[in-house]
Amino acid sequence: MSRTPGSSSSGGSARAWRDALVAAVAGFAVMAAVAAAGLMFPGAGDLPDGAFPHVLAAVVVMAAGGSLEVSGGAGLLAGAEASLSVVPLSVTLAGALTTGYLFLRPLHNRAVARPRELVGRAVPLVLLWLLALTGVTFLARATFGISTGDSPIGTITDLLDSEPTVGFEADLPATLLYGFLWILGLLLIALLVSRRAPLPARLVRFHSALRPAAFATMLLLLAYVVLGIGVGVVVAATQGHADRTFAVILLGLPNLVWLALTLGFGGAWEGRVEGPFGLPMPQLLDQVLRGSDLSTVDVASLAEQDSRAWWLVAVAAVLLLGTGVLAAVRSPAHVRPWQHALHLGVAMALATLTVCLLGRIQAQFGLSLLGIGDADGLGGQVELVPVLWRNVGLGLLWGAVAGFLGALLARPLHRRGRVDEPAAAARPPG
Repeated sequence: MSRTPGSSSSGGSARAWRDALVAAVAGFAVMAAVAAAGLMFPGAGDLPDGAFPHVLAAVVVMAAGGSLEVSGGAGLLAGAEASLSVVPLSVTLAGALTTGYLFLRPLHNRAVARPRELVGRAVPLVLLWLLALTGVTFLARATFGISTGDSPIGTITDLLDSEPTVGFEADLPATLLYGFLWILGLLLIALLVSRRAPLPARLVRFHSALRPAAFATMLLLLAYVVLGIGVGVVVAATQGHADRTFAVILLGLPNLVWLALTLGFGGAWEGRVEGPFGLPMPQLLDQVLRGSDLSTVDVASLAEQDSRAWWLVAVAAVLLLGTGVLAAVRSPAHVRPWQHALHLGVAMALATLTVCLLGRIQAQFGLSLLGIGDADGLGGQVELVPVLWRNVGLGLLWGAVAGFLGALLARPLHRRGRVDEPAAAARPPG
């Protein structure tokens, strides 16, 4: 029995919605699982008043690009100021890899796809993703009491029965806006880095310029994550504080290792750490940032505390060169070294820009008595922001150098006349 065009289209649409539902549910499930494991290690499972699901939802919201509003207070007696801006990139990466893979899976093994088909698969996933994010956003809200100890505020609040509190609540409009940009960017990157995903016919000619460099850059970022996991496991086994170490691995490992990548090729960040709060690890970074003034974090400042920081340069050099070779090997044989340099330089600059925008950290909390000033021991802030122009510029430079040298080193690995383009795969034999 032959199908009419309408029934075929209807069946295709139904499959697109089914695949989108699987991708969205799996993405959020993986993010929730990773976030829950990361929160359990430092003891968040013991939070009072059943707050753990709300904290878990807040972490997932931040991982999906959402925004949290943090507030605090202590009745009429004291004021509280609080803010939090951080992306738990371990959770983000887990969700992105899962969702991206499931989005691409039905599209594999074809060279060319119509734009209408790609849009027809992307739109259901975007809509379902935003719907799920809305549900998580409504759960991401809670309020906690703060122990003030023996401070003046603690004494007076005991007398007046006015306990300081801090709470958080997801900002729905901002969360949906950033969440939309997050999922849209993920789908575009997935199509860009996948070798087997189809492209519209008009874009096939850009394959050799975009995909090899994008794929190699993605593998560079993932290689840093794998190395970070190995280092973290060794640290947990040899230096104690295993619970804190595994919490960092499961919540914010890419925040650290991708920062290490930027430092390794000469980049810099600025920040400060003051008060009882700080960065959980590594202690070396906390030592450099500790103080009331902005401090510059680069390899030189880290090496002043520990000379082993120079290994960041060696690791970055080796992995960047390997990235250049990989990009060249995956490219058609006719692409020239200067073109490899341009492609990988642009890819590294864009990757560095993304790392800088996602890796910044800003957290602040303070209690003031009758508006006079911060209570001792109850206020603090953590700030870490990139020197953007320096990082992106050096990413462009060293990506170009790695692309050029990688092309030269990859010449013996090329087969003469090799072409790895979808257009070649789409041509009929003979």
